[in-house]
Amino acid sequence: MLRSKLNDALKHSLKNKDKIAVSTLRLILAALKDRDIAHRTVDADDDGVGDPEILKLLQSMIKQRKDSIDAYLKGGRKDLADNEAEEIEVIRRFLPEQMSTKEVSDAVEDVITKTGAKSIKDMGAVMGVLRTDYSGRMDFSSASSLVKKKLG
Repeated sequence: MLRSKLNDALKHSLKNKDKIAVSTLRLILAALKDRDIAHRTVDADDDGVGDPEILKLLQSMIKQRKDSIDAYLKGGRKDLADNEAEEIEVIRRFLPEQMSTKEVSDAVEDVITKTGAKSIKDMGAVMGVLRTDYSGRMDFSSASSLVKKKLG
């Protein structure tokens, strides 16, 4: 379903001559094709990756662009940073609505309680459950720092 939305958005962006959206969507679809090829060799099927894997891909693309923005701003290249920010907005169109800070905090508390985590040694288990239950909706870097704070 997400795959067809991406393809439809590319067609729409091509018609509207939205250069940023076209280039970003082409990058997403190319990365998705790479994942499909890797998936096919591992699992020997032709379906490609599913929506949860596509969501992970989109989140990693956003993280890469945030890192690039930081580097560009440190290097005095605001024009390139602005371009990366526009790409982030294009990618975010395909992610589910992100959880608020309060919702992330509540989810972290809930998972810590469910897993019975007591110390920082249990962080991996907590993060694993969070990644499974909240894929695509949660910023895991902020969740990770919350988990460290609560378990540390």
